[in-house]
Amino acid sequence: MSWKLDENVQTSAGMVAAGRVGNGHALVLAHGWPWSSFSWHRVIPDLASRYRVHWYDMPGYGQSDKGAEQRTSLDVQGKVFAEMLAHWDLERPLVVAHDMGGATTLRAHLLHRCDFDRYVLINVVAMRPWGSEFFDHVGRHVDAFLGLPPHIHRAVVEAYIQGAIVNDIDPAEFERLVEPWLSEEGQASFYRQFAQADEKYTAEVEPMFGKIRCPVEIIWGENDPWIPLERGKALHALIPQASFETLPGVGHLPQLEAPRLVLERLKAFLSRGSDD
Repeated sequence: MSWKLDENVQTSAGMVAAGRVGNGHALVLAHGWPWSSFSWHRVIPDLASRYRVHWYDMPGYGQSDKGAEQRTSLDVQGKVFAEMLAHWDLERPLVVAHDMGGATTLRAHLLHRCDFDRYVLINVVAMRPWGSEFFDHVGRHVDAFLGLPPHIHRAVVEAYIQGAIVNDIDPAEFERLVEPWLSEEGQASFYRQFAQADEKYTAEVEPMFGKIRCPVEIIWGENDPWIPLERGKALHALIPQASFETLPGVGHLPQLEAPRLVLERLKAFLSRGSDD
């Protein structure tokens, strides 16, 4: 497996666990909620044969810091993404974002002036409204969830993650998605993400989508239970310069549900005009 986290980077939001592999044009992978950079592990080996691939666990996620007083809302994540590009000395990388990685990278691009060469958005959180009734409920009652016994907390995390996926994935992979949230600090961080979620952080950038300064591809799993296809089409309408492709029979986690399809789309789009 090419995916690994062998680099620790100090950011304004705490220590971030990161990794990189391969040679060629720089490419950065941005994960979302409640995932980690592990969600990209199936596509990294193939991408690394063509690009210098970079990834990290967002603050509050995976193997990165999960401090009790830590802010990990989307405004923070956008700033940290910009800090990571600076750390890696990347001026115009290719960027591929999933879920809340979309809002994170959009903020980095539109508010923090990070330039991208080409930009792919996969089933992203990018525009209002977002979240579910459960999402809102947990956000209003975080203290009650923080006190759940470990076995009940595990069941909540497993059910939540399973709710995003419509195709079977390897049980070991599923466990790797769940595992970061099971420690004491992981449980606390899991529920803090609900509490810190705020649509104002996407509202800030929605009016700016027409000003994206690079070619854009939107890829959407057609059967996404969390962010329906209609939301992807609405996003496309706000980014008229973007191309738009769907993945039939795929849910919210295409890079694990249908990695070959994702790689086909990425290769076709990223290779246009790249220096690889």
